[in-house]
Amino acid sequence: MTTYPTALDKYALEHGAEIAPQFDDNGLIAAVATHAETGEILMFAWMNADALSLTLATGEAHYWSRSRGELWRKGETSGQIQRVVETRIDCDQDCVWIKVLPQGDGGACHTGARSCFYRVVENGALIERA
Repeated sequence: MTTYPTALDKYALEHGAEIAPQFDDNGLIAAVATHAETGEILMFAWMNADALSLTLATGEAHYWSRSRGELWRKGETSGQIQRVVETRIDCDQDCVWIKVLPQGDGGACHTGARSCFYRVVENGALIERA
């Protein structure tokens, strides 16, 4: 199990150079993946310490599946590997943003859509849009 340091204080957390992710009570941190070239939001997922560590070490996105209770490398079975171009962490280090270049067919969603955000809310209903 990977561990990360705890920030010494609020200033260190918000301005320091040390990665000190603030995982929730379940050991998870929110992660948003966007397309490195277009800026399109591709997906939201969760990372645990191991997923974050593997993402940083390998340059490929890894996540934690809450439904399956397991670590997974994005695209391992679909071919939609996400090559990480840049990793950012927000001000209080409780959310990760990765800019990725999708491989395979360029999709990100398990439904086959390019982005997991393929539906628009209109008049109280979900409408699929590309």
